Amino acid sequence: MNKEIKILVVDDEADFRQLMTVWLESKSYSVITASNGKDAIQLVKKESPNIIFLDLRMPIMDGNETVKKIRCFNKNIPIIIISAYVGDLKIKEIKASDISGIFYKNEDFEKGLALLECVLRMNKKV
Repeated sequence: MNKEIKILVVDDEADFRQLMTVWLESKSYSVITASNGKDAIQLVKKESPNIIFLDLRMPIMDGNETVKKIRCFNKNIPIIIISAYVGDLKIKEIKASDISGIFYKNEDFEKGLALLECVLRMNKKV
């Protein structure tokens, strides 16, 4: 059932991308990945994922700029921001960009799964 849901995971840390991929695939989701915002934008256009997990702090193009560029051509795709920093000032900035939630890297992945499932239900993808 979940294989019909395609998730784009965008993070510049290869280890974290791999960890998220293995974990999401273990929950029967289909996963594609990108290491930066520029590549993520191309994948959103080409692969039409159902939801995005997007790192906030990345080189080349940070999460905030990536969200703004995606919103120019796709206003509806749910985007969950990934951040390692709970007190990050960039989070306040990005909350105005119509994101669906925030997943902190130090949190239990089960919280991330609960957030993912909630966002998918709200967007009627489950």
